[in-house]
Amino acid sequence: MRSGHNSDYLFPSRVRPDRPISTRQYARLVDHWVGEIGLDAATYGTHSMRRTKATLIYRRTGNLRAIQLLLGHTKLESMARYLGIEVEDVLALAEQTEI
Repeated sequence: MRSGHNSDYLFPSRVRPDRPISTRQYARLVDHWVGEIGLDAATYGTHSMRRTKATLIYRRTGNLRAIQLLLGHTKLESMARYLGIEVEDVLALAEQTEI
C-alpha cells in the first residue's frame, strides 16, 4: 500500500519496492498502453510524451524557466530546439525577464 510520501514511486519495482521500475520496463508499459487504445506504438513513446507535456505547458504559460527546470536543460538554445520554437523567440523572451 502506498503511504503518500514524496519518496514513494509512481511505478515501484516488484522486485525492489523501494526502487522504481526500470526505464525499459516503463517504456514497455507505455508501448502496451498505446497499443491498447489502438495507436501505433512506434509513433508514441516515453520521450514523445515528455516533449508533448513540455510543449503544452510552454504554450499555456509561456514560462520558459519552468520548462527549462522541468526538462533539466541548461541552455536555452537546446530547449528551443526541443520545443520546436525559434531560438530568437526564446532569447527575446529571456531578455524580457529580469532576475
